[in-house]
Amino acid sequence: MSATQGGDAGMIRKLPELVINQIAAGEVVQRPANAVKELIENSLDAQATQITISARAGGLKLLQVQDNGKGIARADMDIVCERHTTSKLRELEDLQTIASFGFRGEALASVSHVAHVSLTSRTADAPCAYTCEYADGKPKAPTRLCAGNAGTTVTVEDLFFNQPTRTTALKSATDELNKIADVVTRYAVHNPAVSFTLRRFGAGNDLRTPGYGTVPAAITALFGSTVAKVRHGSIGDEEREVVLRAAGVLARPLFLGPVANGGRSSKKSMFMLFINERSVECRQLKQAIDLLFSTQDVVCPLVYLDLKIDPRRVDVNCHPTKNHVQFLDQTAVFERVQEVNFLDVEVEGLGTIVVCLAALALRFV
Repeated sequence: MSATQGGDAGMIRKLPELVINQIAAGEVVQRPANAVKELIENSLDAQATQITISARAGGLKLLQVQDNGKGIARADMDIVCERHTTSKLRELEDLQTIASFGFRGEALASVSHVAHVSLTSRTADAPCAYTCEYADGKPKAPTRLCAGNAGTTVTVEDLFFNQPTRTTALKSATDELNKIADVVTRYAVHNPAVSFTLRRFGAGNDLRTPGYGTVPAAITALFGSTVAKVRHGSIGDEEREVVLRAAGVLARPLFLGPVANGGRSSKKSMFMLFINERSVECRQLKQAIDLLFSTQDVVCPLVYLDLKIDPRRVDVNCHPTKNHVQFLDQTAVFERVQEVNFLDVEVEGLGTIVVCLAALALRFV
């Protein structure tokens, strides 16, 4: 049946390349926080140890991510924002073992189709930096010389300037900044050897981590000193293949008493999940964690879980934003999480609290 008015048969046409790219960009970059996530991952892939994120108007007016990583060579500046240009993937089989965050050549390309992008970069062996502005994946003008430190600075202005319905659908600038802070917090905890700074233009730092190389130091910088002890480890026979391991952090669980007595709080905890170094969401796994606490009448405001799984058992390419992954034996993983032991730990200044020894080992036979 025709989708056109009047019953006339509609003619099928190929969409213009620009429209295709803007549709794809909208799938990868749905809000400022998505752009920040992609740019942070690029910085981490470049082995940066210092990453500074700046935002104005919740990232819609301006976003800037500056790092001290390896930088981008002059020869790559002209194509760095083109779709499907990457240094990390050569053939389809590489997807099964890919370890870097970016691999599809989507991040900068997507941002450049929905914002005004400028990039300044210098490699350690280059005598100077280079800078270029981009639109729709292409340089707006030739790359030129400039002053600059080793590393890369990506500036994103007027995000979604060509998609007014997208900006209308987003919430307030404060809400968008909070979502950016959430992304930065997750990566700062998971990468404690990297110093992260988030700030609003014209204001002080919203958060900062020292980059001392320990998870407790990062958590203390972000959440204060009254956090619980950190437990790391693994269980299992080391002589057999261990395809899933986890280290976990639970910060200051709160005893609330039986639900029947009105002790349960509706406040949501912050659940940070990383699978093979990637920040992802997994509703079923969060439910498994919540079930653990529901049986203990405890609410934990911070749960950080770091899973290491054989890359061949995880699909990291199942969603445009790479926020979701699919892995084999999902039910077995969830069941194993729910078998985690609890320990009574005496923490100075807090008394006895319950800390989850989130150290898992799961074998597939």
